[in-house]
Amino acid sequence: MEKPLRATLNCDMGEGFSLYSIGDDETIMESIHLANVACGFHASDFSIMDKSVELAKANNVQVGAHPSLPDLQGFGRREMSIEPQELTSCLVYQVGALSGFLKLHGLRLNHIKPHGALYAQTSRSLALARAVVGVIKLFSQGQDKDISLIGLPGTAHQTSAEEAGVKFIPEWFADLEYGSQGNLIITKKHSAVSLDAVRQKVHRLLKYRQITTIDGSYLPWGDNLTEVTICVHCDTPGAVEIARVVKEIIDETDRSAGYV
Repeated sequence: MEKPLRATLNCDMGEGFSLYSIGDDETIMESIHLANVACGFHASDFSIMDKSVELAKANNVQVGAHPSLPDLQGFGRREMSIEPQELTSCLVYQVGALSGFLKLHGLRLNHIKPHGALYAQTSRSLALARAVVGVIKLFSQGQDKDISLIGLPGTAHQTSAEEAGVKFIPEWFADLEYGSQGNLIITKKHSAVSLDAVRQKVHRLLKYRQITTIDGSYLPWGDNLTEVTICVHCDTPGAVEIARVVKEIIDETDRSAGYV
C-alpha cells in the first residue's frame, strides 16, 4: 500500500470588512499551516489585511494571497465575464496590496489561491489560469521566489502551473461536497457539516487517497499526487472545531507515516 498523503491545513482568512467580522480568525490560526488572506475585492480592507498578516506571523503560519473577482456584494462567489489581461491587472492590484503588508511584517508570499467564483472559473479556463500563473511568476522574485499555486488537481490549475514550472499544491475541501464525477460543489453560503463525516472523509483521503462524493461513492485522488492541502472555510458553521479535528488527523497521519 502507498504511504499516506502528506498534508497541510489551510483556511481563507481576513474575510471581514471594516467593523464586521466573519469567522474566528484568532482561534483558527492556531490550527492551520497556511492562511489565504483576502485582498479587498470580496472581503477585507487595509486594517484587516494588516491584522491578518500580523496574526499569521505570531502563529508561524505561512501566508498566501486569496484574490477575488471584484464582487464585495456577492462575496466573490458569483461568476463574472473577464478577459485574461483584465484578470492579470485585477490580480496584480490585489496581490500587490497584500505583498506590502507582508513586507511590513518581514514575511514572504508563500502562495496564491483564487477565491470563490474565480477559483471555479480558473479551474475550467486555461487562459484564465495562465493569467494567475503569470502573476505568480511576476511576484516570484527576490524574497518571494518559489510562490506556489493552490488549486484543483486535474484541472487548468494544475496544467497551467506545470507548464510554467510553478509549484502546484493540490487542494481538497473538508467542508464542501464533491459531485458524483468528482466535481467540487461551490456554494455561496456554506452549510454546517458533521464532524464525524469530516473525520471519515479526511481519513479516507489521507490513507486511501480517495475522495468521498455526495452519493457516498469513492473516487481516486488524482494521478501521481503525493501531497494535499485541506481547506476549511472560516465562514462555515463550526469552523474552529472542524479545523481542530482536521489538524489532529493530519498530525496523527504524519507521525504514523514517519513524516515528522
